[in-house]
Amino acid sequence: MARGSTVEDMGLEQAPLVSSGSFWLDRPVLVTGCAGMLGSWLTIALIDAGAIVTGLVRDEVPFSHLRRSGYHRRIMRVRGDVTDRELVERALNEYEIDVVFHLAAQTIVTIANRAPLSTFETNIKGTWTVLEAARHASKVTRIVVASSDKAYGVHEELPYTEDARLLGHYPYDVSKACADRIALAYAATYELPVAVTRCANMYGGGDLNWSRLIPGTIRSVIRGQRPIIRSDGTLTRDFLYVQDAVAAYLRMAECLDSPGVKGEAFNFGMDDPKSVMEVVQAIIDVSDQPMLEPLVLGEAHHEIKAQYLDSRKAKRILGWQPRYSLRDGLRETMVWYQDFLGR
Repeated sequence: MARGSTVEDMGLEQAPLVSSGSFWLDRPVLVTGCAGMLGSWLTIALIDAGAIVTGLVRDEVPFSHLRRSGYHRRIMRVRGDVTDRELVERALNEYEIDVVFHLAAQTIVTIANRAPLSTFETNIKGTWTVLEAARHASKVTRIVVASSDKAYGVHEELPYTEDARLLGHYPYDVSKACADRIALAYAATYELPVAVTRCANMYGGGDLNWSRLIPGTIRSVIRGQRPIIRSDGTLTRDFLYVQDAVAAYLRMAECLDSPGVKGEAFNFGMDDPKSVMEVVQAIIDVSDQPMLEPLVLGEAHHEIKAQYLDSRKAKRILGWQPRYSLRDGLRETMVWYQDFLGR
């Protein structure tokens, strides 16, 4: 498949977002971080596939996509912190959890730089807490742990493949690198059925962290304001639409008992890096404000210059393919925010 092409571009039949069979039907699933952007969409997909979902919830998120969709009323909710091992172990045992999606994390790079201890507590301790609880819960058969492309840190050779060293340098990057290695250590040492996702920069409806590039730019464009670029616009990243990420998580869990999956990490991205300026311009292009000009501040610090993934392993072993081009994903995302912001 050509760089940046999607299943639609190649004229191939699209795979369904969830399994066409009965894999998820009546299967008990725990999603930590279920009220986050990815957690919301994943929880909705699981419910639609027939899973029995329990969500671990620390803080009430009144405007989350999960709540706005009404699907929060269709899950069991466990209130508490992901670092509370007794709480997590109770949830796994009392709800007889079979599959764990561990998404709970502090995900904002600027917050990690400002408050590293809370980031380390949630992202690192939270991961070993979930894994240790799962180790003592006999019903758990599959665990998918969310790492990040940020765990790779800075490498001269791009794109990152899964065998590249994890060289995270700044607080958020380090927290995800540690969580990543801890997860794989539990797989290697205790034969825990764990696999790790390393996704590209994720975007989609429900991300209310306005300091991030895509939601912040979309909000500005919807309001007819010049979008602000904190960097110089040349930073290069790969961007993955949330629906493609959901399909990746589901597929990984389904394949966890297949050869070459347990104890492995997988990259998920478009394999088509774009500069910040290109992404901002693409957002403007799919909006009704085509004459807006970005305001470039050039003030970003502690940012990796170029970072993008090689997803061939996921395509080869899991049979996963992205379904959305960047512009198609941005169009859907724009519609979500227009509704959210009352346009």
